[in-house]
Amino acid sequence: MNDSTRSFSPSLVVVTLLGIILILLPLGAQGFAQSEEDHRAWFRALDSLSNERMLADVTTLSSPAFNGRQTGTADDASSAKWIADRFLASGLSLVSGRLNPTSPMGPGRGYATGFMTTVVTAPNIAPDPLLRISTASDSLTQQLGIDYLPILDSPSAEVRGPIVFVGYGVIDAAQGIDDYAGVDTTNAIVLFLRGKPTHYKGTISHADKVRFARQKGALGYLTATGPVLSSYEARRGVTGEPSAFYGLSSPSETLPGAWISTTLAEQILAAPEYAQLSRLQELQEKLNRSPATQSINTGHYGSLDWQTRSEEGLLMNVLAFLPGNDPEKTQEIIVIGAHRDHFGRQAGLLFPGADDNASGTAVMLEVARAMAKAGARSKRTILFVSFSGEEQGLVGSRLYLERPVEPISSTKAMINIDHAGIGNGRLTIGVTGFEKNVALEAGQTVGLAEKLDLFGFFPGGDHVPFKEAGIPTVTIVSGGIHPHFHKPSDRADTINPEILQTVARYVLALTWQLANTP
Repeated sequence: MNDSTRSFSPSLVVVTLLGIILILLPLGAQGFAQSEEDHRAWFRALDSLSNERMLADVTTLSSPAFNGRQTGTADDASSAKWIADRFLASGLSLVSGRLNPTSPMGPGRGYATGFMTTVVTAPNIAPDPLLRISTASDSLTQQLGIDYLPILDSPSAEVRGPIVFVGYGVIDAAQGIDDYAGVDTTNAIVLFLRGKPTHYKGTISHADKVRFARQKGALGYLTATGPVLSSYEARRGVTGEPSAFYGLSSPSETLPGAWISTTLAEQILAAPEYAQLSRLQELQEKLNRSPATQSINTGHYGSLDWQTRSEEGLLMNVLAFLPGNDPEKTQEIIVIGAHRDHFGRQAGLLFPGADDNASGTAVMLEVARAMAKAGARSKRTILFVSFSGEEQGLVGSRLYLERPVEPISSTKAMINIDHAGIGNGRLTIGVTGFEKNVALEAGQTVGLAEKLDLFGFFPGGDHVPFKEAGIPTVTIVSGGIHPHFHKPSDRADTINPEILQTVARYVLALTWQLANTP
């Protein structure tokens, strides 16, 4: 609970903040609600936000009880039912069929009360996977989680071959790029950098790179973050350590592969003439300047050995709502979403997923609880969605767009909360379909305008399918470095409850604004 807020009486907080709202809002904005009691209810909700409760929820969701919440597993199903119970205990209604009784969409929609489901595959890397790197004179087994981590949906591996560096692993004739030119990768293990050259126009996915490697005869691959970071990578605090990751290649185009550390990649590419300089850095800088190939045989050999088991299971989105109170606006929807899935237990390592994204889930639950308990009602209906499958390619949010509870045109905005528990105390806000001053005004109402860093489209997250469907989105991430991203160290004891409180206050203010303004 925020001690600085609780040091005042609730009535004083209501009056003070209401005064701030009236000063800051444009005269034509109509305010956030329709009556003085509505205003008071909203500020009761704001005053009741508890960082202690949010931290407790993060701790529960990231505990071994839910075993990392991998999509399609019994552990994630248990977490979905826990979320549904929390919604009900807060006074929300679970979605059943449709929100608007007069909707032309008809009953049903292919999900049970509160749950939208689809069948997915849950891959699991068995304990003790091995990566060995060798030369003609020596061989060394690398350290799991420090030097390497298998790509989590990689097929089982029993691969040996020479390691060939292929730059960023891009083939694009239209832009004059062929990172496989001049080298033979038949029966080899290719090493390519993550991301793309700075001069490259267009997009290139990890799955594209794996497909190219397979077409060129490779038996497996290694991928690494280069020592030269993009501005986005630097801002997000990307490190050279390997992280949990789904490659998302189709079964017919995939290969066994592992994410290795930048340090290991530099060692593989080391040469005597580069004793005082990173050869990998020089190669990456050349790749970023020109499409000319920099591919080389490294003189090292690799072996990949592990078993992958896959089982089918149910992905479960959880949906609950607070109905709008304006007869002319209640059929319009504001979606507040946060994914709760993570990577489960892989290669013998538990990935708790506290920051990613038990934190965003806890914020969503707390905002929903605060609004419902305070009796805060808005003109538009507010739909809360706990998505699963985000880490497997946004499967849960794409499923919702395929089976919306109301026609897509009814959804006026989507707020996505992700990575909300670690950082520098600032908020990184991505805005699409709105002017950025919409996001700024919400921060002004709760005294957070100076803590907001506003950007445009963020390329990853559950807001993406909504943006693609033409729905305005606001993505909220706690600013600064997230050092435990996709690592076993992403535990509840790394979470800052004051940051959770900041995010929750901003989400509540933004929800109020979007759910009530014309």
